[in-house]
Amino acid sequence: MAARRDRTHYLYLAVIAAVVLGIAVGFLAPGVAVELKPLGTGFVNLIKMMISPIIFCTIVLGVGSVRKAAKVGAVGGLALGYFMVMSTVALAIGLVVGNLLEPGAGLKLTDEAAKVGEQQAAGASEGTVDFLLGVIPETIVSAFTEGEVLQTLLVALLAGFALQAMGRSGEPVLRGIGHIQRLVFRILAMIMWAAPVGAFGAIAAVVGETGVDALKSLAIIMIGFYATCAIFVFLVLGTLLRLVAGISVIALLKYLGREFLLILSTSSSESALPRLIAKMEHMGVSKPVVGITVPTGYSFNLDGTAIYLTMASLFVAEAMGDPLSVGEQISLLVFMVIASKGAAGVTGAGLATLAGGLQSHKPALVDGVGLIVGIDRFMSEARALTNFAGNAVATVLVGTWTKEIDKERAAEVLAGRVPFDERTLMDDHGDTPHTAPAPDDEGGTPDRREPAKV
Repeated sequence: MAARRDRTHYLYLAVIAAVVLGIAVGFLAPGVAVELKPLGTGFVNLIKMMISPIIFCTIVLGVGSVRKAAKVGAVGGLALGYFMVMSTVALAIGLVVGNLLEPGAGLKLTDEAAKVGEQQAAGASEGTVDFLLGVIPETIVSAFTEGEVLQTLLVALLAGFALQAMGRSGEPVLRGIGHIQRLVFRILAMIMWAAPVGAFGAIAAVVGETGVDALKSLAIIMIGFYATCAIFVFLVLGTLLRLVAGISVIALLKYLGREFLLILSTSSSESALPRLIAKMEHMGVSKPVVGITVPTGYSFNLDGTAIYLTMASLFVAEAMGDPLSVGEQISLLVFMVIASKGAAGVTGAGLATLAGGLQSHKPALVDGVGLIVGIDRFMSEARALTNFAGNAVATVLVGTWTKEIDKERAAEVLAGRVPFDERTLMDDHGDTPHTAPAPDDEGGTPDRREPAKV
């Protein structure tokens, strides 16, 4: 096993080296660097290809192995309630910092930037009714072919509840899905070896497109946004995690260090979604909690996006010389957070949501969106990192509140005494992607020294 861990250790060292090389190429040969963008896009697409089957298998196994449907409903309701509260807190923090910094003051809008703002508004997100209808796939298999997280979530929940109702006759199907899950995680482990190439292409293209001048002129909004995200993660989420679960947020983030590196190098939080599912189960959180909280959080728990939309709106208003009143700020941002659901892993979706919100609430400010386009990819990374951290913390908190987490195992895993098998995304102790089996009917958990039975 030591050899396996050493090999994956070299893989992530290669990712770091690829990021450094990509930055160098971006600065030294920006024209060449921009042409490397397909390398990053291709790697992210390979990861996205695996997300739907992983979410489907995880949720079906989680829901199908719990005999009481009310338990699944309780987990989902608690998770959604938590997501709403934390999104509100993130909005409030972004509003306070944005109003204090006034980051857009002194910038001038060019005709070129104004045209970019108009283009972003044209591709903005749909209304609430369209969003809700969009959760329903055209066919039961189109959710997988179109890569829609919420559609996959719906189909998986229906399949899980159906297997739950079938009782013993559904057990062969559950075993089959368990085998498919192991196959999917093995494929994902193989894809991860392409991470250095993807990271090199993605970072080189971003730096080549942006250049030094844009970074200098927009440094205040960038630094302010990153600092605000850090305050939210370490102060707000860290305090909550310590008080509720007794876990250090630094220990949790260290455990997820390779996932953060992956997000940083690809600017996509979806690239780490399958690994978050595997690692949360490995940590001792039960299947139903992980299967429901993580995929739902990717669409509804957008803490980083909430902070971004807040600060970017204030930035644009300041730069255009038309500051928003407190009432306008609140109504605009509530609209934006609702409109952004389902867009967590889509690069550039935050920019389109920003443009769409301004278009509907204060059209005079839409042109100003062009000011932020140059650094949006760098802010996209902070959004993705914060969203990811928020979903990891949410999974632990929901598991604690529902008593669906093995605290002893969590402590062992975070201390590094129960290693995560990076080669196969599976534990050292069994042939399933985790050793945290679903709870039994009485809410207890079987002996975790035995492999999970599905």
